[in-house]
Amino acid sequence: MTRLDADVTETVAQCLAEVGPVARLYPAREVPLGGVRGTTVHRTLPQRELPMVGAWCFLDGFDDDRDGMRVLPHPHIGLQTVTWPLAGDVHHRDSVGSDVVVRPRQLNLMTAGRGVSHSEISLGEPGTPMRGLQLWTALPGEALGVEPSFEQHTDLPRWRAPGLEATVLVGRLGDAVSAATTFSPLLGADLVLAAGASAELPLDAGFEHAVLVLDGEVEVAGTHVGPGPLLYLGTRRTSLALTSDVGARFVLLGGEPFGEEIVMWWNFVGRSHEEIVQARDDWEARGERFGRVTGHGNHRIPAPPLPHARLTPRRRG
Repeated sequence: MTRLDADVTETVAQCLAEVGPVARLYPAREVPLGGVRGTTVHRTLPQRELPMVGAWCFLDGFDDDRDGMRVLPHPHIGLQTVTWPLAGDVHHRDSVGSDVVVRPRQLNLMTAGRGVSHSEISLGEPGTPMRGLQLWTALPGEALGVEPSFEQHTDLPRWRAPGLEATVLVGRLGDAVSAATTFSPLLGADLVLAAGASAELPLDAGFEHAVLVLDGEVEVAGTHVGPGPLLYLGTRRTSLALTSDVGARFVLLGGEPFGEEIVMWWNFVGRSHEEIVQARDDWEARGERFGRVTGHGNHRIPAPPLPHARLTPRRRG
């Protein structure tokens, strides 16, 4: 997915995570995406005071978008895209030769590494609702030059407790381990808590965690949360108490605090202004770095202008 919004000058860096457990709500902001798609997403990462959760550096939610998706070829570097559809099918094609349909309950993971390009086009009749999550993880320094790749996982592991079922997208939850490739310690899970249920969720105390509610309402470690805001939970939690009167579906994100500064601009995650400028120049030059996505001719999304100021990291807090 490309960032088509005007907020292309945003730069992000991760500094030390909050030490110890907290419960802090960060509201989603509506971001209109321009270009040929013209829709609105709800963005909960990055936040000015919370640029990352572990290596998770970007989170957009699409809520019953009936205009469909038509995202022409566009580039990425230095990140993994994690696509988790909730409703609607999307045709994904990329420069490593992938040509697949992205469907609900299937995890789609693309590693950009040194450079990749891809397109996403809605399938189905006009007016078919689309809903889902698009997340990015920042690659650590040693993985920035890896070869681009794409994975689709259709049989994801489950972790269960009375009244609670978790689908593990990436990483490990209890004894359920995803086969998805990661480059730093991470957790991503989609959980459903039944109405009237209470449960205890095991956590890695070395991770920081956050929760995003998709449907219903849930009390998380004593904090009531409904759809919309991201609940940041800090570190040093070994478990998470959950309860819901009406039932809830929510996403749990976690990861070892990311120890490197990053610079994020448009669809690129790098370490310096110069690295971002080079990636933009390479995309605009139509060179070999980002390959070619078949089926679109010469049509693709051009890079926006760089800001006049030098891109610098923005620190947490």
